[in-house]
Amino acid sequence: MLTPTDSDVTLPSIIASMANQYGGQELVLTIVFHPDTCRIGQRAVVPQQSGNAPWILGRRSPDFHGADGQSPAPLNDPYVSRRALQFTLKGKRLVIHRFRAASRCRLGAAELYETEEVDWQRLRTGLPLLLGHSIVLLLRVAHRCELSAPAAGKNCPLRGGSACMAAVREQVARAADSDLDVLIRGETGTGKELVASAIHCASRRAHHPMVSVNMAAIPSELAASALFGSARGAFTGANQAVAGYFEQAQGGTLFLDEIGDAALEVQPQLLRALQEREIQAVGGPIRRVDVRIISATDAPLDSQGSDFKAALRHRLGACEILLPPLREHPEDIGELLLYFLRSSAGEEGRHDLLPDAHSAAPDIAAWAVLFLAFLSYQWPGNVRELANYARQVVLSSERTPVMNDTLRSAMLAPGSPSTFCGRVKRRSMQEVDEETFNQAMDSNNFEVLKVAQQLAVSRAAVYRRIEASPRYCLASEIPPQQLQHLMDKHAGDSASIARELRVSHKSLRNRLRKLAGAQR
Repeated sequence: MLTPTDSDVTLPSIIASMANQYGGQELVLTIVFHPDTCRIGQRAVVPQQSGNAPWILGRRSPDFHGADGQSPAPLNDPYVSRRALQFTLKGKRLVIHRFRAASRCRLGAAELYETEEVDWQRLRTGLPLLLGHSIVLLLRVAHRCELSAPAAGKNCPLRGGSACMAAVREQVARAADSDLDVLIRGETGTGKELVASAIHCASRRAHHPMVSVNMAAIPSELAASALFGSARGAFTGANQAVAGYFEQAQGGTLFLDEIGDAALEVQPQLLRALQEREIQAVGGPIRRVDVRIISATDAPLDSQGSDFKAALRHRLGACEILLPPLREHPEDIGELLLYFLRSSAGEEGRHDLLPDAHSAAPDIAAWAVLFLAFLSYQWPGNVRELANYARQVVLSSERTPVMNDTLRSAMLAPGSPSTFCGRVKRRSMQEVDEETFNQAMDSNNFEVLKVAQQLAVSRAAVYRRIEASPRYCLASEIPPQQLQHLMDKHAGDSASIARELRVSHKSLRNRLRKLAGAQR
């Protein structure tokens, strides 16, 4: 609790002024890293009251609140001064003053020695703070929210204690209770497939299959047969009837990922399938199906010049969920990073790597710096990129956390996207010349997601470039006979085969597993 000396100089005065000016917003301090890791994600959300007095941030104030019945508590870290920082509101700027002889403080990438003024735009984006050597906080203007997440959606696997993630979980719960088709929109890496799976698993169709399809990876000439199946003798080589994805998902859910890149020719057939729940296999009769459609895209379906059919777009979006990019809820970075570190450490049998309240001070300091670096990065690849980077930290570390050269060049190099650089702007694939594209493919081992991130284009654009290129192909397009020949040639070394074919090693392994399963 606040001491009597501090009680008159705490957060409420600034909150009141700011809420009046910005329509129900408040200044929130979120714990992104603490030696006691169960405190990561706790927030200081302060009730409003009048006045413009300064307030104090330090070891004993303010109290931070968490979910799940955690008792409010101050930072209580011995390396943080009792009176570390003073905050004063001046018009549309926040003045942050470090007390003389107080513990160290970094604001973003710069050390704070005396006083700095911060404008509201920077506070809306989020200002990382490092106190002492062990506490990382995020200071941010955010919409007013409750301290605990709403009950609706509490079992959803989407993580993060921010208000916007609580709202997403509630939308997921409502979608699961209905049987409407769902359109999930959001940037790459925001968790669209995870949301689709959560909706399916919480729905009445949970005991039936969920079939996932990457629409961007299906060649346009094969889209109809892949989706709706083909009858025996429908075309040369069709020696038996083949069930399409709709039929495979009978009774369950069909997840159409990258729906914005569905072939123009197949869109009218998709529309009919959604409207009538009837499909027609190539060369076969019309059949009814009982399938729920969940689709996802990062493409702007409504933009001028889009060739996506408006009627199909509206039919898909009977229920629509928009997933926010990670830069719009940086409060969740600490919780997400801790979760992925724990998951990766568990997979590697490295539970001893992670910090706790009893870790040595130098180890705690190293973890704090790591969490600060993750908080200061903008995450163009969103949660998927964060998970990959957390895994690299675990694989590269022994006793203390290590950022390998790949992470350092991506996150800390000049010009890397930080939280203060604004939104990463996508460019058209037409702006990428052949040499640049080939270099990106080679340096990223032909992994489509990584190539898209490096070039700042969509994954669908990379797929289209590959399809149009005589130099590259997709693992799904390689004939089984050629794969068998290469398996013999390279003694089963799939990595060597992937390099020779110039395809993603991960995609190739998936293809080989499917072929092996089909032969059983």
